[in-house]
Amino acid sequence: MKIVHILLSGPYSDHFSYQENLLSKYHAKSGLETVLIAANWRWSIDGKLEKTETGTYRDENNVKIIRLPVLGRNCNSRIKHLKGLYRTVEDENPGILFIHDCQSVDLGVLASYLKKHHNVRAYVDNHVDFSNGASNWLSVNVLHKMIWKHYVHRIEPYVRKFYGVLPARVDFLINMYHLPADKCELLVMGADDEEIERARQPELIQSNRERFGIQDDDFLIVTGGKIDAAKTQTLLLMKAVRHIDSPHLKLIVFGSIDKSLQDQVEQLTDHDRIQYIGWAKGNQSYDYFAMADLVCFPGRHSVYWEQVAGLGIPMLCKDWPGTHHVDLGGNVVFLERDEEQLLEEKIREIAENPEKYERMKRAAAEKGMKEFSYKEIARRSAGALRLHE
Repeated sequence: MKIVHILLSGPYSDHFSYQENLLSKYHAKSGLETVLIAANWRWSIDGKLEKTETGTYRDENNVKIIRLPVLGRNCNSRIKHLKGLYRTVEDENPGILFIHDCQSVDLGVLASYLKKHHNVRAYVDNHVDFSNGASNWLSVNVLHKMIWKHYVHRIEPYVRKFYGVLPARVDFLINMYHLPADKCELLVMGADDEEIERARQPELIQSNRERFGIQDDDFLIVTGGKIDAAKTQTLLLMKAVRHIDSPHLKLIVFGSIDKSLQDQVEQLTDHDRIQYIGWAKGNQSYDYFAMADLVCFPGRHSVYWEQVAGLGIPMLCKDWPGTHHVDLGGNVVFLERDEEQLLEEKIREIAENPEKYERMKRAAAEKGMKEFSYKEIARRSAGALRLHE
């Protein structure tokens, strides 16, 4: 059986830990012949959008990658089209079609294909909610309620399931696009099982902590992701840690920094207790998170939340609606407000209370590593498990 993944809305970058990379990886490892169709754009190692060649190749997991040219300014343009998409899908002749992202005019192209190929199992996922896509009147009332809703309903008769990757994104499918609730389900993002096993090796964790000057009796907090105008809460975290007078409380920050905030980050860096270590290349994020006692995400949700849950590390997270799926019974403490004082209180509550921390650690290890394993997520998705029973 062949499964074809189609990435509609953004660039595809080899060796990244995004959903399209890891679902296709573990579908291939499960025995499915796996193809991924994407635009001829990718993110560079330093986080810049760049054009790449069109054509076909196989990656290290034996996934066949097909890159098509984009009709539009670039692959991040709202209205764009993958040139030659219909014929490419027809040539591949899939048994399963997994469509990543439902905000695309190419849903119309794929609806036409599925109308003529009723034997194909089709699935569509959604990565958008009010926090990251439908954030103003024009976006809500024109893009989503008119344009994207139209294309979603064109393909809906031929789709077995629409997956939201967060509870908020399942609700978005139902409430924004008026899709049938029984056709919409949660399919969480997660962590790469192979990277979890590698990064959790005690010798590697010890080596990485020593590399950054972290002692055995230090309590290490790690945070990662973009630091920009939409995620200035990282600065509050740095201030909160500076304010806690404990030589054994350490903070490591990694990720890209908007130029307008670079001076503030440098001013808050304290080389004894607070370090900014730059951009995480490839799968380095697994190494950084695995050496933490606590991972803190004081701002908007990112794919790192599920990665850390999969690593089995306790978390302190911003209380975003529709993101409580990462709480598996005590592994997460949520922050109700963007306040330095609240961050300080919650950090003290966890770091200075060994019994509470051990309960968080136990819940994280026992449940998170299974629930957010991409090997298991791949088995649950796209009917792959049912096809192999």
